[in-house]
Amino acid sequence: MGKTDIAKRCESITPFMVMEVMEKIHKMESRGIDVIHLEIGEPDFNTPACVRDATLEAFDNNETSYTHSLGDIRLRKAISLWHRDKYNTIVHPDNILVTSGTSPAMLLLFSVLVNPGDEIIISDPHYACYPNFIKFSGAVPVTVPVHENEGFQYTPHAIEEKISPKTKAVLINSPSNPTGNIMGKKRMQEISAVAREKDIYIISDEIYHGLVYDGKEHSILEFTDKAFVFNGFSKLYAMTGLRLGYLIAPEKFMRPLQILHQNFFICANAPAQIAGTKVLKYAEKDTAYMNKQYNERRVYMINRLKKMNLGIPVEPTGAFYAFVNVKHISSDSFGLALDILEKAHVGVTPGIGFGANGEGYLRLSYANSLENIKTGLDRLETYFRSKLR
Repeated sequence: MGKTDIAKRCESITPFMVMEVMEKIHKMESRGIDVIHLEIGEPDFNTPACVRDATLEAFDNNETSYTHSLGDIRLRKAISLWHRDKYNTIVHPDNILVTSGTSPAMLLLFSVLVNPGDEIIISDPHYACYPNFIKFSGAVPVTVPVHENEGFQYTPHAIEEKISPKTKAVLINSPSNPTGNIMGKKRMQEISAVAREKDIYIISDEIYHGLVYDGKEHSILEFTDKAFVFNGFSKLYAMTGLRLGYLIAPEKFMRPLQILHQNFFICANAPAQIAGTKVLKYAEKDTAYMNKQYNERRVYMINRLKKMNLGIPVEPTGAFYAFVNVKHISSDSFGLALDILEKAHVGVTPGIGFGANGEGYLRLSYANSLENIKTGLDRLETYFRSKLR
């Protein structure tokens, strides 16, 4: 089968590098090799008990049928109340689309928002899948380099320089993957002002909201209503496999989003939606416990990395990542990550997977036990000491 047999829209889609690394790890583990996972951004905690109970209750009550294509109204109302209580924002339940994780929400939004040739501004580095969603929809990702001495934050001026007549939106992500940094209130206000002046939308990926250890995260809806919000239950509530997310959108976009969702996905998993309704109400103690553990791991990891003379000029205060400068060791982060895996048996994610400006960095996740993190960092320290001799 020749290359021309594959649809052209697939040709520019790059592999998801963290999954490539993880799949190599699985092969090593199948051969009996002990590998410490610092590559994957997946909570290592059990799903809260209220999720299990609500899911079982859904089956007991035979609530396993299709839901409304926008999502179970009980969940949409619960999300609306959660936004009111957390951000003091008004989100009508009819402006919420519940999806099977945030990835389908991204696919649906870009399908509705852009025409071929339109442009979406993203930071560099960025979550690895953003450019692929944008390109698959026919649009063009336009990158704005962000730098560690500024906490990997956009500057409004840098965004303005990239805006063209084809620009449809600017995408922000706070707390950020891969850097773990949080965008401050003032910066979000400034970006909202630029978007308002240039008449473009803001797309805000808020999937790591709630995973904050110093400072406060803000929803873009506090500053503008010309915005879209991605969020979900995977990260904060350790519900990755239940695949539950949502999109908040302005009213005029809801009907086309709903129609696409009806055709492509029908609805999100019904028992998972019921579980989502419960977890928003009853999991506060669970999330507080997980956050305490994450913060202990974060502090430990940062201190150890600094002792290894690895660069973290602005300490990450959200999500569960540290984005570490290793340019003094290698300019090939993918090759370095594979060498670390082969020789130290530690999984890390190469920075190049998050954009050209991520080259020379490694992303380390502290979504693992403190014991495993200590072992992994011991192995990394031995490895880097040998590299720097």
